[in-house]
Amino acid sequence: MADNSKHASCGGCGGKCKETMKSGIAANNPVLTQAIGVCSVLAVTTKLENSLVMGIAVIVTTSLSCLFMSLLRTITPPRIRMIVEIAIIAVFVICFDQILKAVYWDMSKQLGPYVGLIITNCIVMGRLEAFALQNPPLLSFVDGLSNGIGYALILAVVGFVRELLGSGTLFGVAVLPASVYQTNLLFVLAPGAFFTMGLLIWIINALKPKTAEASH
Repeated sequence: MADNSKHASCGGCGGKCKETMKSGIAANNPVLTQAIGVCSVLAVTTKLENSLVMGIAVIVTTSLSCLFMSLLRTITPPRIRMIVEIAIIAVFVICFDQILKAVYWDMSKQLGPYVGLIITNCIVMGRLEAFALQNPPLLSFVDGLSNGIGYALILAVVGFVRELLGSGTLFGVAVLPASVYQTNLLFVLAPGAFFTMGLLIWIINALKPKTAEASH
């Protein structure tokens, strides 16, 4: 009875939903821990708004792709497995891209080809290969959702720092007046993205040992 109630409480995830969610967001964050999907982090984070939209795109694509790949895992022939994965990812990426063009044309122009490049994003393909092919649909959806959220959070942090320090704005609104703060072009350019990412990874790694010691 105890096992059944635990299974039911997590909606068929076998008690692994919370653990899977935490893993993708923090413990095994795809950018900070696995250092994958970094290219788009460096490319689209000049503005916080761009970062948030790109993060939403990855969350939607990763979670739904994992769900559908898990549903099809038992009927997909191994020799065409990767073709099916790319086709599933492409469907959701194209749908998001078309919706973005219809609803938010200016943002679509700013992101340019980067939304389309989600199809080849290592995070999405990696979760399909490493998790969705071996786990039930709901748990796979949670895994894709958590990894997408983990990625989106890093995008948001980097975008926040780069726009604030590089342009003195947030969401295009000036928050650091020119009389108070001299904008730093370094954070607008590519080196600023590398610097911000490196600093963020260093901070996270510096805090991890302290957390481990505190838990003991």
